[in-house]
Amino acid sequence: MKKIKYIVLLTVGLSALSCKKITDQNTDLTRSTNLDPTSQLMFTQAYFSGDLGIQERTNYFLLIPMMQQFAGAFNMSFGAVYNKTPSQMWRAFENSYQNDVVNIVDAVERTNGVANKTNLNAMCRIMKVYIFARLTDLYGDIPYSEAGKGNLAGIIRPKYDTQKEIYDDFFKELAAASAQLDATKDPVPNEYFYRGNILAWKKFANSLRLRLAMRLGKRDPEKAKLEIQAAYNAGLFTSNADICMIRHENVPNSYQDIRPNGISAAWNSKNEMGRVVNTFLDALRLTSDPRFNHIIKCYREFVPVAPTRFLEREDITAQVKAKMNLVGGIPGATNSENPLTVSGTITLANGSAYTPTSLDLKPQLNHNLLRNDAPFFHLTYAEVELLLADATVRFGLNLGGTAEEHFHRGVEAAMRQLSLYPNGPVVTATEISNFKAVNPLTVGSELQQINTQLWIALLLNGNETYANWRRSGYPILIPSPTNNSASQTIPRRFEYPNNEKLQNTTNVNAAIQRLGADDWTRRVWWDQE
Repeated sequence: MKKIKYIVLLTVGLSALSCKKITDQNTDLTRSTNLDPTSQLMFTQAYFSGDLGIQERTNYFLLIPMMQQFAGAFNMSFGAVYNKTPSQMWRAFENSYQNDVVNIVDAVERTNGVANKTNLNAMCRIMKVYIFARLTDLYGDIPYSEAGKGNLAGIIRPKYDTQKEIYDDFFKELAAASAQLDATKDPVPNEYFYRGNILAWKKFANSLRLRLAMRLGKRDPEKAKLEIQAAYNAGLFTSNADICMIRHENVPNSYQDIRPNGISAAWNSKNEMGRVVNTFLDALRLTSDPRFNHIIKCYREFVPVAPTRFLEREDITAQVKAKMNLVGGIPGATNSENPLTVSGTITLANGSAYTPTSLDLKPQLNHNLLRNDAPFFHLTYAEVELLLADATVRFGLNLGGTAEEHFHRGVEAAMRQLSLYPNGPVVTATEISNFKAVNPLTVGSELQQINTQLWIALLLNGNETYANWRRSGYPILIPSPTNNSASQTIPRRFEYPNNEKLQNTTNVNAAIQRLGADDWTRRVWWDQE
């Protein structure tokens, strides 16, 4: 996988910075005549996971704590106890439409019908589906068919397409783009996902189609089955070598620089870091999951906390375990609540005695998964296999194996993909075999087991964790509101930005009317039976 070696910042209608000469600017206020669609594709690839604004506000503040994996840091309370803060919910909508949406829409238009850019066009169409899927899954009905076109098409206030219409187009686009990809046609060697590997892009398109088809399981099961089978027949991921990921750069994070991993930047730049929630910790511990020993750690914190030195903290996990069981946080509690103590001292690497603080004793994520140069997993082989396991149970489809075979292949892939992080943990073959032996699929509990494993495998990808939880209902999460929470149940969507209500009133009101109310407890179309 190619690393991001430079910033590609292309904002159609504002400016275009060349990846070769950062001082070159195009000042056309409607559309540049010389933007490179390859650079636009690469920008959207890096932006998806590298934008600190979206990863911080949407993923770190809201979705990861809402899904009861990690919480405790002050800013994670927005999601942990359903503290409705509009500016957090709006960030994905506002940032995406003026950055990756406008670029990918333009890139598709620039390459449509261009004989020597058919592969590039197909990649851009696949990326367009991926970008819009994140948006519609969060908000429901959104601008889609008229989005990103602005003054070029005379569209100042785009209509809101229904989520059903959007999903129908997703499936058409992914099928057509996958079929259009041809290894004998134009190479696209510089893009970040697969460096132009056409077969890998085909598998990505088909696997993305599987993911989106599974969303329809409640609302339109017949359509779901047709699309799942078609995706499977077209060719899905078959190993971890197929994973769609982007390797970020080990550079300081900022809101202007998309080279570092955005979720890592959000997590490790704060004065306090999220701690594991007992919901997640117990899911690992009670199934004898070897990841319990590999990804859950206790560190001696610097006093005062030094975010830029988080990789230098001393690992004291073994000694903490010897004195007490690892204790996860309460889903809605902050790090300062429910203080932990341990009798006696531990011995540090330098030989000195040390009494761990409550913050030291609260387990957290292995810091190697949170490096600025950590990869971001967009879609994995583990997810594909677990979705196939779900589809086999739910729909009775024949997808190349039994549900248990898919289940165990998915779990193994999820464990092995941890080694792809810099200095990442290696789960041994023996550990994996032992897990499989004590965790067969149990009749009547298959969907819960499968989707709990997906919840674990999708760690750090809050958007997908949240979408799959809404789709499947698993794992079963007990809401954690406070008396001041805006909702007493786990929210089901994000609300529309106020700017849309002020500037695109007619169109957003039509979407709200279909929804019933612009409230985060309402369900998007595919989340309804």
